[in-house]
Amino acid sequence: MKLNIKSKVFLAPMEGINDIAFRTLCKKAGAGIIFSEMTHPLTQQKIFIEGKMVIQLFSTNEKGIKEFIKKYDKKVFGWDFNLGCPAKTAKKHGFGIFLQDLNLIEKILQTIRSSTKKPFFVKLRKSPQTFEILKIAEKYCDAITIHPRTQEQGYSGKPDLKFATSLKKKIKLPIIYSGNVDEKNYKNLLKKFDYLMIGRRAIGDPNVFNFFSNKKTNFDFKDYLKLAEKYKLPFRQIKFQAMNFTKRKPDAKKLRLEIFKAKNLEELKRAI
Repeated sequence: MKLNIKSKVFLAPMEGINDIAFRTLCKKAGAGIIFSEMTHPLTQQKIFIEGKMVIQLFSTNEKGIKEFIKKYDKKVFGWDFNLGCPAKTAKKHGFGIFLQDLNLIEKILQTIRSSTKKPFFVKLRKSPQTFEILKIAEKYCDAITIHPRTQEQGYSGKPDLKFATSLKKKIKLPIIYSGNVDEKNYKNLLKKFDYLMIGRRAIGDPNVFNFFSNKKTNFDFKDYLKLAEKYKLPFRQIKFQAMNFTKRKPDAKKLRLEIFKAKNLEELKRAI
């Protein structure tokens, strides 16, 4: 399946970061595709959808997947299934990289594939099972995302680029590479992989996607705030993103102290 997109660099799914306001700014700044935060198919929360958005699902079984996809399929660009999350919560509940039952993984991927004709991706990490999961994913997915760090590494340490390129050689599907991608290395990485994901580099700086597109934006926290108020995001989330958006400013230390002190939206606005 050919992806109808203008940029080969995507906004990676990031828990706690990728709210609707942040995603929207990243898309306007030039992200080819924007991914949601991890979403459980039985969630009761409202899902805001705008732009070329992929909903990333996580689960330990097939329950509710068909119904959830049916509800949102017409609105989304595509779907993604997380088999890479290394967090303690994932370990506790057995999802992400800790979901290791190959038969169960196949049932879930098969259920998603049979529920949609939209692009369908799966996100993997480096693990002893990566190549076994890859064989299954090839049957159902349109592209594979690889983050070549182990569960033990989490988001630190050096990504194993050699592992990722070896994976690329083994399959015909497009590979989306994730792991320390930035404006300095993306051109070289695109020679090795079909698409790229930007994660932590984009936190607080959606304008980073200008480097990978013909867009010229200068978004700051005030732009985020307008969207956050439009979608009625909770104050704690807005305050958290205020910290992210101001971390690169010259007076960041002083500014973030004022943000930390803010107890409501009006106080936060005065601090900014």
